[in-house]
Amino acid sequence: MTEGTAITSAALLGEPLPIELMNTVTLDRGRTRDALVDDTGSTAWLRAVANRLGPLSDLQADQTDEHTVRPVAGELRALRDVLRQLAAEMTNDPRPPATVPGPTRHEAIAKLNALAQAWPELVWPTGGQPSHTYRGSGNAHLAVQFIAHQAVELLTGPDRERLRPCLAPNCLLYFFKNHPRREWCSPACGNRVRVARHYQRHHTA
Repeated sequence: MTEGTAITSAALLGEPLPIELMNTVTLDRGRTRDALVDDTGSTAWLRAVANRLGPLSDLQADQTDEHTVRPVAGELRALRDVLRQLAAEMTNDPRPPATVPGPTRHEAIAKLNALAQAWPELVWPTGGQPSHTYRGSGNAHLAVQFIAHQAVELLTGPDRERLRPCLAPNCLLYFFKNHPRREWCSPACGNRVRVARHYQRHHTA
């Protein structure tokens, strides 16, 4: 695909952005696929989530070209990898790591904190309502910093207990358990589990 037309191959499930970033690693017919494998993939993913970043970081989809994203593509992948590592520990994820062996636990925490350099600022126009935006070092850098900042809030907040690994066959994703009956990242994974259980019952019989 040419620059500007690439569509991300990542699964976008409407999860919090740190989880969406973790979910840029998937399995396809038993092979691991990385949606951020190169600058084009990183650009396509940031463009796909720009509408969720824009209101708080001033990042617009037309600002996420490959030239702008290239300097931070490595940071985006590094953030993804440390988030998966920390999420696996937090959730007691029994699945093997999907990415190359990462840093130590201490190094992963230090990397996340180093990237979470976005800060909120009050915005209060005359005659309008007060709100806030985030500031950092440049649009693409700010996008990474903002997601890292959200990740710190997610991993330290009361809702961290809702973070789950999807244990359906051939799934590497994480999800936020927003309903007591939710057990899988998507209906497709739920269907695969039911099919596998049905096969196992009949195969055993």
